[in-house]
Amino acid sequence: MSFPQAVLDAWHLVALSRDMPRGKARKVMCCDTPIALFRTDEGVGALVDRCPHRNYPLSEGRVMNGTLECPYHGWRFARDGRCAEVPGCQVETACDARLAATPLRVLERHGGIFVALSDAAPAEPAFPPDLGNPALDHFWWQQGTWRGRAFDAIENVMDPFHTNHLHHGFIRRRDKRLPVELIVTSHGNGIDMKIEQTQPDTGLMSRFLERDRSHSVSRYYPPTTVQARWEGDTQLTLCVTAIFTPATKDTFTPFACFSTPNGMAPGWLKQAAIRLFLAPVVAQDRKALERQHEVMSHFGQPKFISGPGDILKTRLHHLWMGETLPKGEDPAVKVML
Repeated sequence: MSFPQAVLDAWHLVALSRDMPRGKARKVMCCDTPIALFRTDEGVGALVDRCPHRNYPLSEGRVMNGTLECPYHGWRFARDGRCAEVPGCQVETACDARLAATPLRVLERHGGIFVALSDAAPAEPAFPPDLGNPALDHFWWQQGTWRGRAFDAIENVMDPFHTNHLHHGFIRRRDKRLPVELIVTSHGNGIDMKIEQTQPDTGLMSRFLERDRSHSVSRYYPPTTVQARWEGDTQLTLCVTAIFTPATKDTFTPFACFSTPNGMAPGWLKQAAIRLFLAPVVAQDRKALERQHEVMSHFGQPKFISGPGDILKTRLHHLWMGETLPKGEDPAVKVML
């Protein structure tokens, strides 16, 4: 699956603010594009990771006087791509467009660094509700770049049926299923699945972290964001905003922001508890997506068959491709999870 234009024209989360200290540069990948990120006193810059002089990776350079210096010949580039200096040559370089590196739009929001690869991207990224809400405690969790496709990761997190088997004992149990109702709502530019239930799930994480939950909602915000919300009768219990940034056609970089109400417990304690219970779940998903990708690569392409539990059908893929859906709510589906 190549990247659809809707993905190429979007903003993408490529790094966390805490991982980009002042005076440092690093390489990130987004949609098969290598990017040199660097932080100066004025802010973060993003350049295509290729020096225009002799095609050396700029990300291996150092930040000097508000510019990124190429390690090969020392050419220095400002955040807007202008060539600020060619060492040893007493000439003005800033106005010579031939010497410029390729800049990318970059914004820093809610603890993340977002990059736009295309001029067609909007002025600002669109964020789901409560990301950065000061009434909530937040922490980001990022575990490197995974093998697999970003779209398959999105489909995985929107699919409740795999949790009984792949995450047996942690989220749900395959031997103790509970009656629930699944309600799918199409919003035109997104889709969500609501799980209504009268008793909490039997997995360890559900019993210890979200005991007062009455329902949960997972909503897909195309092209790369899924937000899952667990809610009790009176308030939000937990909100997870997951962003799946395509790195290459075979890899993606997942980011997750966990948000919980202030005052429930100290932020550090909630973070430690969530990490403790979710670490094995994350490892299971990572292995499953990698194994799935190995099989698809071996046979040359994915060949999926939709079954009775695939109530979203192909709608996720239509949204990924930049299409819109007819608005409306599906009839509730009674299942055992």
